[in-house]
Amino acid sequence: RPTADPTKPVLRWKLASGTSLAYRLTVERTGAVSAAADAPEPEKPTRGRKGRGKAREEAPRPAPSAAASAFPSALTYVLERPDSGDFRLRVIPEGNDAAADQGTISERGFVLEGLQGVTRNLATLVLELPRDAVGNGDTWSLGTELVSPDALGPSFQGPAPERRNRVKLTGLAPADGGEQVATVEYDLYERVSGSVRPQRKPATVPAREGEDEPAEGAKSGSNEADISAEVKISGRGEFLVKAGRWRSWEGTLSTVTKGAFPGKALQVPPGTLKLGLSALESPPAPQPTAQPQK
Repeated sequence: RPTADPTKPVLRWKLASGTSLAYRLTVERTGAVSAAADAPEPEKPTRGRKGRGKAREEAPRPAPSAAASAFPSALTYVLERPDSGDFRLRVIPEGNDAAADQGTISERGFVLEGLQGVTRNLATLVLELPRDAVGNGDTWSLGTELVSPDALGPSFQGPAPERRNRVKLTGLAPADGGEQVATVEYDLYERVSGSVRPQRKPATVPAREGEDEPAEGAKSGSNEADISAEVKISGRGEFLVKAGRWRSWEGTLSTVTKGAFPGKALQVPPGTLKLGLSALESPPAPQPTAQPQK
């Protein structure tokens, strides 16, 4: 086996058995929301990723822009390490009536079970660490899907999505007590564009004898609508290698949609947001509505 490179640390969450760690992610809106964007609400608690729902069969329609205000102003992440097995993760939204969600993650913060859509992507953004040891200049990717083409339905036609998923270790510096600070920078981008052809409805009045029906292209070609969505995420964090936790993390998220782009296809909050992660002295107690641990 190759000898491990001592200059490349392994970034992992470090919790003793029976302990927990909590962070609060603030979500500050700094820009307007596209009028056509339907803000996806946080997903209901789930035990797995089963059943994402059937794709829409009809042409997408714009939803009220006021829905964007329904997204919570902050999310609390509680990491718990049981005596055995994987880490448990509780996600507690603030600022609305959404119920807490829960799932399991690995020692490097990879979501193993539970959490979907927006909730899953935000948790992945701030919790997932690289699988392998990393050194200065090394890059890796996150397990995110910022825009879901499948949710656009069969009436959508367009080229393959454009994607850039790049996280980079830009610095390693010593700190007090033998600690080491790893500086991590984020650059994520996804764009989906194309056109939507409304579903053809059957004629209500049959054609008269001797009349020709219009050609297929004449019926639907002019009704096609162009839609697109573009998501950009940038961020920077300082991870304490020895302690196994973030010292600081902040970033920005920008979503721009054009046309009647369906909000359910967006796997991130709409608009332009400033994100900030801060550690909590003690985790909040489980909510009464949370599913009991088995």
